[in-house]
Amino acid sequence: TLKRLFMVVQFLIDFCVWMCIKDRSTSPSVLRCVASTWKEGLLNRKRPFVGRCCHSCTPQSWEKLFNPSIPSLGLRNVIYINETHTRQRGWLARRLSYVLFVMERDVHKDMFARNVVDNVLNNILIKEIYQPGQEHKAVSKVKQKARAFLQEMVANVSPAFIRLTGWVLLRLFNGFFWSIQIHKGQLEMVKKAATEQNVPMVFLPVHKSHIDYLLITLILFCHNIKAPHIAAGNNLSLPILSTLIRKLGGFFIRRKMEETGDGKKDFLYRALLHAYTEELLRQQQFLEVYLEGTRSRSGKLSPARAGMLSIVVDALCTGSITDVLVVPVGISYDRIIEGNYNSEQLGKPKKKESLWGIACGVFRMLRKNYGCVRVDFNQPFSLKEYLDTQRNRHNPPPVSLEHSLMPTIISSIAESFCSYLSVVCHSSVLFVSSLTAANKSSAIMSTHIVACLLLYRHRQGVVLSKLVEDFFNMKEEILSRDFDLGFSGNSEDVVMRALHLLGNCVTVTSSANRNGEFTIAPSQTVPALFELNFYSNGLFHVFISDAIIGMWSWQVVSSLCSSPLCLFSPIPQPCQTIYQVFQDAVTRLVQYGVLYVAEEDQEELSPSPTEEPWPKKFPEPLSWRSDEEDEDSDFGEEQRDRYLKLSVSTEHQEFIVFLQRLLSPVLEAYSGAAIFIHSLGQPMTESDYTQRLFRYLLTRTERGVAAYGESATHYLVKNTVRTFKELGVLKERRENKVSTLELSSTFQPQANRNKLLQYILGFILL
Repeated sequence: TLKRLFMVVQFLIDFCVWMCIKDRSTSPSVLRCVASTWKEGLLNRKRPFVGRCCHSCTPQSWEKLFNPSIPSLGLRNVIYINETHTRQRGWLARRLSYVLFVMERDVHKDMFARNVVDNVLNNILIKEIYQPGQEHKAVSKVKQKARAFLQEMVANVSPAFIRLTGWVLLRLFNGFFWSIQIHKGQLEMVKKAATEQNVPMVFLPVHKSHIDYLLITLILFCHNIKAPHIAAGNNLSLPILSTLIRKLGGFFIRRKMEETGDGKKDFLYRALLHAYTEELLRQQQFLEVYLEGTRSRSGKLSPARAGMLSIVVDALCTGSITDVLVVPVGISYDRIIEGNYNSEQLGKPKKKESLWGIACGVFRMLRKNYGCVRVDFNQPFSLKEYLDTQRNRHNPPPVSLEHSLMPTIISSIAESFCSYLSVVCHSSVLFVSSLTAANKSSAIMSTHIVACLLLYRHRQGVVLSKLVEDFFNMKEEILSRDFDLGFSGNSEDVVMRALHLLGNCVTVTSSANRNGEFTIAPSQTVPALFELNFYSNGLFHVFISDAIIGMWSWQVVSSLCSSPLCLFSPIPQPCQTIYQVFQDAVTRLVQYGVLYVAEEDQEELSPSPTEEPWPKKFPEPLSWRSDEEDEDSDFGEEQRDRYLKLSVSTEHQEFIVFLQRLLSPVLEAYSGAAIFIHSLGQPMTESDYTQRLFRYLLTRTERGVAAYGESATHYLVKNTVRTFKELGVLKERRENKVSTLELSSTFQPQANRNKLLQYILGFILL
């Protein structure tokens, strides 16, 4: 009787929660669109299976956890639960399916670490902190301080609270997400690694929202995979909230290790953090580390920071653990719950987290819908195998003269942009490659494509039918580059859903003279442009290498690589070079017909009568020789040079223009900064210089001087300052921990500053 009464009470609670969070703002047409999307199925056979580890860097991991049947397992909506997901059947089971599902998950106390604080104090303080000859009182004081640090840091995982949180999140996420999609094949690889490989795992997700923490824990919990310990910033260590985070596996670390009051490094805290992490790994606990350190404010990938992952690498190199499995994780949102970061992109300081702010944010979320979410778990790979491969590459075999004479500026520019790509420290390459892998596996959402098309192909507006046609073509372009999509279904329905989610960022008007079709255009207000730019940047990594080739006015290779475009080039894997990335982009454009190969004495191809000539005049074409050709070979006749030329097809011209416009906001920010340095008469602090440059670019946008208003976003301003320092335009001096900027001696003459501006303007297409 008590058991039945308990089940009835659970049902009433379930029903009340559902009524409270039920979304009433979604229009019927959008619901029909979602139903149509799911009816047509979420998995297309032609879609690539993303997330495989690198065959060159980790060949053994590539083969170990994968089998050909995994890609066919398809996608699943994590938050959709019914009686088939439980062991029970019947009327009551259908209504209590969420409660039954949560109660049947395999989570118990023995899974998680025990006696962590005592083990850390015993193993580290005696060896590292206690020095023979010190007074007993001093040692006791240090131990007391260390214990206090650990009490503030460590997690206190509660299986019961994980179950309760799992039930709450399943209900809440059903209220403001249409679906949370995962690929069952990817989870199968992770689950197999977690059960068969007797080593800890480290999850490395991209960081786009505060929901990221909860998403990964929920997904692993639903698939009976041990919840990870999450490295969280101490800015979230708030009363009540900190207790909840600790019970879910979160442990707090300082955002800056120098937080001692006097600005000095706290060596005791560093030692304890290293010891705590090693203890978790020795007890085979899973970790969740965000390499970017903070949420991306631009929609692009932020630079990786060594941080916690360097501690994991050190633990492996010192022999504290035998191996670690690394799992990059890609996360994509139709719309992030934070809405947008416009306040920060407009130069306002970031608001500190507070309980009141979090509560208000939750209540706002309950009344809105944020579309779909896609989470991709990459194939786990052995960290030991990865590092061994990098050591073997430290002394590469001799290469041919042709490859050894590649322009050295390619590597120098790449290293100046990614200073963490050090050849000496092999582990530093891991930070970049893991983050790149997670970004590569992140699915492209419908809002990303629609925002990108409106900004960089139809900025003045477009009828709905044309937008749908271009949306379909863009899907094909993305799939052909081995990126996956976070949506499926009829293109018109998906476009309508994306427009609904973008809300006030787009304007929709009816056109009576065009068969009653709707005309869609991006809103020209600064906040709307900033928000559309945030979502369009979800496509940036897909087309960046093609866009650089498209923007390039066919100058020599060294000019391309020394241009400001190269500072936004894709970060290659350790087994690749920047040269190979660009070569792959050129080969791809040749295969698609955008470029074609012509020999020296071949007649120019004339456009057909129905095609318009290419409107922009380019300099001399690029001389190109196939890798299969050998200069020493003798074919009985004089070898002829071969050239790459642009196609005269209207479709290909439109695609090239789209690629050029994709980089135009970046170049416009550079050109504005090149104009602004004329006013830099005397040295000023870097923060003051950045703020003045931002106000200058924002004023250009508000007055309509800038063709691309999104060029004034705060993250672009900061990137511009960093780039000018790396290129030697600005010289940095640090005095009393204050960074001061001034013009370098090379750019003191006005003539040289004018040359810099003209050089950047040469790449811009309005």
